[in-house]
Amino acid sequence: MTALALVVYALVLAVAATFVWRRPVVALYVFVVGLALHNAAMDALYGAGIHGHALTAIQAWKDVLLLVALARVAVDALRARQLPFRPLLPDAFALAFAVIVVVYALIPQHVLAGHATHKAIAYALRHDLEPIGAYFIGRAVVPRLRDVRWLVLAVAAAVSAWGLLDVYAIHLSWWRHNGTVGYFDKQLGYPYGPGLSGLPDNFVLNAGNEHVFRRLVSTFLSPLGSAYICMLALLVAPRARAAIPLVLLAACGLLWTHTRAAILGLALGFLVIAGVWRRPWPLAACIATLVVGFAFVKAFPHIGPKTSFTSAELKVQRTNAHKTGAAKVRVSSESHWKSLREGIRTVVHHPQGYGLGNAGEVAFRERVPLRAGESNYTEIGVETGLLGALLFIAWNLGVLAVLVVRCRPVLAAAFAAVLFVAIQTDAYGIPWLAFCVWWLAAAALSDPLRGTQRALRRRPSFPAARR
Repeated sequence: MTALALVVYALVLAVAATFVWRRPVVALYVFVVGLALHNAAMDALYGAGIHGHALTAIQAWKDVLLLVALARVAVDALRARQLPFRPLLPDAFALAFAVIVVVYALIPQHVLAGHATHKAIAYALRHDLEPIGAYFIGRAVVPRLRDVRWLVLAVAAAVSAWGLLDVYAIHLSWWRHNGTVGYFDKQLGYPYGPGLSGLPDNFVLNAGNEHVFRRLVSTFLSPLGSAYICMLALLVAPRARAAIPLVLLAACGLLWTHTRAAILGLALGFLVIAGVWRRPWPLAACIATLVVGFAFVKAFPHIGPKTSFTSAELKVQRTNAHKTGAAKVRVSSESHWKSLREGIRTVVHHPQGYGLGNAGEVAFRERVPLRAGESNYTEIGVETGLLGALLFIAWNLGVLAVLVVRCRPVLAAAFAAVLFVAIQTDAYGIPWLAFCVWWLAAAALSDPLRGTQRALRRRPSFPAARR
C-alpha cells in the first residue's frame, strides 16, 4: 500500500511540478485548493496505513511546488538579467528578515541559551522562510484577482459545508477512533492530552457544567484554519448575486468555528475597506459583523451542536476545573492575553533571542522548553531577537501601507485581518495563509494603479497572469 501510494504521489507531483515550471501561477491555484484539503487528506492516508517517512514525503508536496515556482522566477530573472518587479522598501525588509532567520539558524543554541534540537531548527527555518518565498513569487507572478476571489470563496463555502455536515451528522467518537489521534500524536508530534482522548482541545467548546459543543473543524482539522479561510473569503468575495449562496455558507462556517479573533479580524477588514474606499457600506458591514458575530458566540452554548465527554475525559475535565477554577475554564481570551504579555516580557528581557525552534508549535511538537507561544510577533522575537521581530513587523506593515496607498482595499483588508489574528495565534505558520495570502499581497504590490478613475473602480483586479 505504501509503495503504491508513493509511486502515484511521485507521478502526480511530477506532473504538477511540470505545469508549475511552465506557468508558476498554477501553483497559487493549487495551493488555494490543495492546502484547504491537506490536513484531511494526510489524516486519511494515515488512517489507510501510510505512516512515518512515507507520509512525511507526501506532506512535502506544497514545499516542492513552492520551490519549483521560486526556481522558475529566479531562472527567468537571471536570463533577463533584471528583477521582474520594481524593488520597494518592504522587499528590503523581507530580505533582511530572511537573512536574520538564516543567521539565527546557524548560531549554536548554547550561545543564546536555547534548547532546540536540529529537527526543531529545521522546522522553524521552514516556518519562517516559506512565506517569504511565496511573497517574492507573488512579486513576480501576478494572477487575476477576480479568478482568485471566486476560487477562495468557493473553497471556503465547500469547507463550511463539509464542516457543518460533520458537526451535525458525524459523532465525535468517530474522530476519537478513526486514526486522527495517531496522526496528530505519532505523525505530527503534537502531544495532546487526555482531555479529549488525544484530540486537540479546540475540537469542542467546553461551556462548563459538563456542557460540550462541537466547533467546526472541517478539512483543516482545526477551527482556526477553517475560521480564517472563511474570514478571508467574506472579505474578498465578489459583489455579485451568484456569490450570495457561497457567502452565506462561508458566514455560517465562520460562526460555527466559534473563533472570536476571526470575527474581530473580519470586522477590522471591513473597516479597512471603508477607510480606503470611503464608502458607507463597509462600515455598516463592520458593525453588523460585530453585532451578529458576538450575539452568535453568546448564543452558541444554547444552539450549538451538542456532544459529550467520555467518562475518562470527564474525570480529567473535573480535575482541571478544580485546579484552575470554573471561570478560568470558560474564558480563553484571558489565556491569550496572558501568553502575549509573557511573550513580550521575554523578548524585552532577552532581546538577543533564543534561536530558532524555541517558540510556538515547533517547540511544542519537539518538546523544547516553550519560550513564547500563540502570537507570531512574540514567537519571532523569541527566536530571532528584537531585531528580527522589528524587521518582521516593518516588512508586513510596509506591505499593508503600500496596499492602502495604491488603493487595494480588498487585499489591504484581507492582509490587515491576517496581521491582526497573528497577534494571538500562529497565522504565519498556517500553510494556507502563509502561501496564499502573502503571495496575493505581494502580487498587489507589483501592479501599481495609475489615475484616480482606476483607483475608484468598484472591482479592482490584477492584470492577466503572466509566467
